[in-house]
Amino acid sequence: MNTVANKNSQEAHEASGAEPAPPEGVHTRAPAAPADPPQHPEAPASPTDGAPRVTPPQPPVATPPRHRLRKWLLWAGVVAALGVGGYYLVPWMETELNTVSTDDAYVNSHVTYVAPRVSGKVAKVFFDDNQRVKKGDLLVQLDKEPFAVQVALKRAAVRISEKNVTSAEAQARGLEAKLSSQRWKLQNASEQVNTEIANLRAAIATMDSDRAKLKLAESNFQRGEQLVPSGGISREDLDARRQTVKSLQATIKQDLQKVYAIRAGLGLPAIPPEGHGLSEVPPDLDQTSSGVRMALDEGQNTMAQLGLQLNPIGVTPKQALENFKRLDKDGNIDRILRDLIPKVPSVMQAEAQLMQARHDLEQAELNLRYCDVVSDIDGVVTSRNVNPGNYVQTGQQLMAVRSLTEIWIDANFKETQLAALRIGQRVRCEIDMYGGRKEFEGRITGFTMGTGQTLSLLPPQNATGNFVKIVQRLPVRIELTDYEPDKAPLFVGLSVTPYVYYKEPPTGPHAGEVLQPLATHPNGEQK
Repeated sequence: MNTVANKNSQEAHEASGAEPAPPEGVHTRAPAAPADPPQHPEAPASPTDGAPRVTPPQPPVATPPRHRLRKWLLWAGVVAALGVGGYYLVPWMETELNTVSTDDAYVNSHVTYVAPRVSGKVAKVFFDDNQRVKKGDLLVQLDKEPFAVQVALKRAAVRISEKNVTSAEAQARGLEAKLSSQRWKLQNASEQVNTEIANLRAAIATMDSDRAKLKLAESNFQRGEQLVPSGGISREDLDARRQTVKSLQATIKQDLQKVYAIRAGLGLPAIPPEGHGLSEVPPDLDQTSSGVRMALDEGQNTMAQLGLQLNPIGVTPKQALENFKRLDKDGNIDRILRDLIPKVPSVMQAEAQLMQARHDLEQAELNLRYCDVVSDIDGVVTSRNVNPGNYVQTGQQLMAVRSLTEIWIDANFKETQLAALRIGQRVRCEIDMYGGRKEFEGRITGFTMGTGQTLSLLPPQNATGNFVKIVQRLPVRIELTDYEPDKAPLFVGLSVTPYVYYKEPPTGPHAGEVLQPLATHPNGEQK
């Protein structure tokens, strides 16, 4: 029975893969190589002589060592862990060591608020929210009929003003011709004065000649009276000589009256003062005579209607003519008169009214065009709050258009991060919307001149004594350099994580600067 028990125990140990334990009281040693092949456990036991016999222990079945496989698996796991860790850890360490980042950043863009420039009733609305539009697309149309009526009225006013200008120019030409005639009239008056002066001197000369003849006739008459008693001449001759004397005396009286008449016509006293002769006249009588003054005053009246500067009182015609010639650099009177038409007050007033009427027409036509409310930029319609039939006022916000192309990022960096930031530094932007599938490249283009706290609606009042120092944030503008809205659009307000590579040299305009330079005006001048 002990043999059977030992056999069963050995089979159990062999099945479990463990070595059989030696029986009690038996010392074992290292098993020697068996001389005979081991007996199969199921083989029948050899016959015994009846004496108790210990069965020698059987060696275990040879199995491959499993600890080597585990060792290789362990090393493979370590290598894989190092590879995966290096793949993710190295870029993370490189980013941490070479960049400055913030989680307080968002996408921003320009927005154009669409508002009508005239008041009126909305006829049509062509776009709705979230629809893309191009610059110049018709967004809203107002009722055009009232504005078309205003255009027709202003056109009629323009035609009336044009006729008024034509009439004013015709009147000015009439005044121009009148002034030209008065000019010649003034010259003629001066010439007539000179002619009368010459006639005066001729009449005086004739009177002097007649006086000489009278003196000769009187001498002949006196000699005749002396010759009559002696019979030297007849009585008939003496009467003839007496008649000649009387005739010459009458002629002299006639000549004297003619002289008086001429002097009176010249505005001179008929009988000159004592010590002055009949032929004496003022040297400027052709400039001061009444006829000349009358012609000059008529010319002054016409000049006033033409808007010309009047001459002072007492000016002579010659001086007035010299002043008039100064209106032209060459003193050409005909050219002065020809160029007077546009400067006549009535013509200028009519032209001003015509210009105003044309401007009113342009404004009416402009208001008619303003009935078409168009988009000023390319973008997407948002915040529509208008419908057909609404009556809108000038400047009332109808909708907004957000730009799709003029996109940038406002990153609020801490003030402790700003020391190394400069314009032109490369920025890698991760957008939460795209996760790790899409990254955007950009560059710093400027710094806001004030932290977000100071630019808030209610800035802090640190002078009150309750100031607590906290880290401030300064908005930094980042322009995207590889943005394609049709492939990967960005929306205003999206969260962004920018990484600024401050150790790389900045590039682009104004690279390495902190402040932007002076802005250049479109005409080339700096503001």
